[in-house]
Amino acid sequence: MEQAVSEKQSPFATEPIGRLIVKFAVPSVIALLVNSLYNIVDQIFIGWGVGYLGNGATNIVFPITIIALALALMIGDGCAAFLSICQGKQDAESAHRSVGNAVVLMILVSILLVAVFYGGRDTILAVFGATEANVDYVREYFNIIVIGIPFFVFTNGMNSIIRADGNPKFAMISTVVGCIINLILDPVAIFLLHWGVGGAALATIVGQIVSAALVVYYLFHTKSFRLQKGSFRLHGALLGRVLPLGISSLLTQLSIVVIMGVMNNTLIKYGAQSEFGADIPMTVVGIVMKFFQIVISIVVGMAAGCIPIVGFNMGAGKRDRVRALFTKLLIAEAAVGIVALVLECFPRNLISLFGAANESRYYTEFAVLAFRTYLCMLPLACVNKACFIFLQAMGKAAASTALSMIREVVFGVGFALLLPVFFGLTGVLYSMPVSDALTFLAAVFLIARTYRQLRSDPAPA
Repeated sequence: MEQAVSEKQSPFATEPIGRLIVKFAVPSVIALLVNSLYNIVDQIFIGWGVGYLGNGATNIVFPITIIALALALMIGDGCAAFLSICQGKQDAESAHRSVGNAVVLMILVSILLVAVFYGGRDTILAVFGATEANVDYVREYFNIIVIGIPFFVFTNGMNSIIRADGNPKFAMISTVVGCIINLILDPVAIFLLHWGVGGAALATIVGQIVSAALVVYYLFHTKSFRLQKGSFRLHGALLGRVLPLGISSLLTQLSIVVIMGVMNNTLIKYGAQSEFGADIPMTVVGIVMKFFQIVISIVVGMAAGCIPIVGFNMGAGKRDRVRALFTKLLIAEAAVGIVALVLECFPRNLISLFGAANESRYYTEFAVLAFRTYLCMLPLACVNKACFIFLQAMGKAAASTALSMIREVVFGVGFALLLPVFFGLTGVLYSMPVSDALTFLAAVFLIARTYRQLRSDPAPA
């Protein structure tokens, strides 16, 4: 298909907004949830088969995969937003060239990442909080998990593009299949073969390879564009239009890395001065972050699923449909955050899933404190994330990036460093809810301004 999908043919322009949200957001949510379960599944099996020091190792290596995911989403989300706008404008040439450029860039970036990570392994692990007690586990897990980075980057970046191509179900399937393989191989590697954390890492990359193979298959069966030889020729001006649309996704993910690095080292420092010691706070907060990641996967999945709908209708000038979508999305995201607060009522049950609750009274005590403190502003965090992504989908890269920077770098890192100085270990836990509350104030301003802009020149649905 050489032509972009016309406005009359496209469901983005004609189907009811609510139906489109369900059609595109649900598969996106499932795909991101499953993706976040990769590390969580590893942690559960490692917790039962190795112990909490093994779990601490996965927490330390986790930022490595987030760095890879950040770059994958910058390319993939940026290309998805650009592709959707091209579809709305019926610009077929720019559409297929943007996807081809994205594919090449993902491959180059992932190869570079592998080289950098292996070259700076010990320094990187020290920065993210490896301790004398868990460093052997950390190295074992790291050495294997890095091998899968090219497959991980390619799958996650392309999934955004596949959704923009109008096939969210395939994007979901490619991720789910990989996770199922990981789920099957994890207990085999850990409990039957006794390969420990290295076995868990190996199970993970086998799943990633299978997911990447499915994505390659899809490239030969696209719906709204067809790749050509010229699609893969890198074009600086084109990438200059695509990549800024993914900067918010990049910063959101990279901020997690920075925050986890700061948090791990701060938790070790102030934990060592408390009755909990250095390793328990770091391990527990890592687990709490995984549950937070599940909630945010739902939130980001809902918003990311709307990217092609927003982009197409912005490109087609249908601002009233964009406005209606924004309203429904914000309500849904706030509802997710409110429901997620129920997690705070069951901290003992949640922490027990990871198999280390009986190893120490202090472990369980700190887990209860961490869950109830760290996650207390989840509804506001959900709305903030939705606002980042929606602005990005509208092509407002500057506003999206600014809001993301405020939350993740200025507040997130700033309060993680500042509050412990005055409140010790508890101050580390309060850094996240304080950051979310203050960011919400800025988000309200941008939400109100966006509504005004979308009302300024309404077009008929």
